[in-house]
Formats: sequence, C-alpha cells, structure tokens
Amino acid sequence: MAADETAPDESAAAKGGRAKGELEAEVLGALQHAAPQALSPREVKDVLGGGLSYSTVVTALSRLYAKGLLRRSPRGRAFAYAPVADESGLAAREMRQVLDRRPDREAVLTRFVDDLSSDDEELLRRLLDSGQ
Repeated sequence: MAADETAPDESAAAKGGRAKGELEAEVLGALQHAAPQALSPREVKDVLGGGLSYSTVVTALSRLYAKGLLRRSPRGRAFAYAPVADESGLAAREMRQVLDRRPDREAVLTRFVDDLSSDDEELLRRLLDSGQ
C-alpha cells in the first residue's frame, strides 16, 4: 500500500475528519446546551470552534432542520435554530420513527421488551401502569 493510501476500514475520525453524522450530533449538542436560546449559524460555529467553515455549519443546520430535529426563526439575514425537543424527547422521537418504519410494530416492541434489563422492564411497567 502506498504511503498516501488509506486502509479501506480506517474511520474518518482517524483520518482527521468526522465520522458520518458526527458533525450533526455535535451541532445538535451545541444547540441543546444553549437552550432555551436559539443560535445563529455563526454562533453555532463559534461554540463548536475547530476551524469549521460557515457553510459547513449552515449545511449541518439545514439537514437537521429538514429531518425535523430543529425549528428555526428569522434573525437578521439568517435563521436562528433550536432543537424541537430536549435530549430525551429527541430519543423518544427516534424510537417512534423506527416503529413507524416497520410493518410489524408488535414484533418490534416484543423484541424491544425482551431485550430490556429487568430494571428497565420494571421501569417501563411502572410508567405504563401510571398512565405516563
């Protein structure tokens, strides 16, 4: 292998880049920690640091907005972005989306419950019994 070639299984992070979805996760994390204040792309860029370009940050924000994970409102000539929910709410939303993509919800939920630890199963049982 030539010195400038990269092994096929080498991750983007090992090459100095980000793994797929890592930048979006960092952007979402920055916005969650800024709550309740919405941030402009420039403010997100400043929070993240690391030499990201403005256009890279705008692209990540636009993708997260298109996925329904962010809301945006006009601020000057740009938009200010904020998460549609807190971290727990976003995780619950992801779980619902997985269920919505599967034709057999019962099978997915059955497997999910089967794989829960006994503590998590008891917590789920308590939540269901309390009407949560």
